Amino acid sequence: MSFGTRLAAAMDAHGPLCVGIDPHPGLLAAWGLADDPVGLRTFALRVVEAVAGRVAAVKPQSAFFERHGSAGIAVLEEVLAAVRGSGTEVILDAKRGDIGSTMAGYADAYLRDGAPLAADALTVSPYLGPGSLDPALTAALAADRGLFVLCLTSNPEGAAVQHAGGARSVALTVARWAAEQNAPARAAGEPLGSVGLVVGATIGDAVQRLGLDLAAVHGPLLAPGVGAQGAGAAELTAVFGSARGAVLASTSRAVLGAGPEADALRDAAARATDEAALALR
Repeated sequence: MSFGTRLAAAMDAHGPLCVGIDPHPGLLAAWGLADDPVGLRTFALRVVEAVAGRVAAVKPQSAFFERHGSAGIAVLEEVLAAVRGSGTEVILDAKRGDIGSTMAGYADAYLRDGAPLAADALTVSPYLGPGSLDPALTAALAADRGLFVLCLTSNPEGAAVQHAGGARSVALTVARWAAEQNAPARAAGEPLGSVGLVVGATIGDAVQRLGLDLAAVHGPLLAPGVGAQGAGAAELTAVFGSARGAVLASTSRAVLGAGPEADALRDAAARATDEAALALR
């Protein structure tokens, strides 16, 4: 089963929420944990215990594991293994982007069956040209995995690159490339293709102003900033329009701030799911 089909089923079953696993030093301290691999492991596996099988997706942020060196990467491997088979999809937030054999190396690390760091999907950067992602795309589709391509992000600096190009903006080029990759899934009647976009929920009128057709992408739209993070129903309608059903709302603070107890995390995830579903109606 393709990643897009699995994710659509998970969203139908659990709602449109992706919980970030972001063990940054401030959160470790707030949970009473040391900023070391032991604290990292306790934090990350507690989140998995609380939400795996109850939300559509989780999104470990690779940087917060990498900062602990090889021991942190070992924890990330353990987290990825713990979520597999739970009915929750894992999106590894690593934002990889390179060319040729180097991109193929990243694909082998994160998208190959049997790889210790294999995830259901990987965030990638298209700013060496969307075609530079071809090794990752080939590997992902061959293994029924997916990609989330940075398109319109909510950080203020992003507009300088993503909005550039006028009527043929960089973001428009990225969205059209994703739609091309998802065309076979659309033709086959799959609910979502396996190539998604990262589109911030708080980007205002950028989608309309730049001429993007997000519904035509036919892929999942990973959207930071939904609900308590800033974007309500009116803002989401303005950004996503008829593509709202493809939105996977990404949150971390609203859930992780409720820790460290698993029950409190679970309750916070349920509330965030309800908020996102209501806002995306």
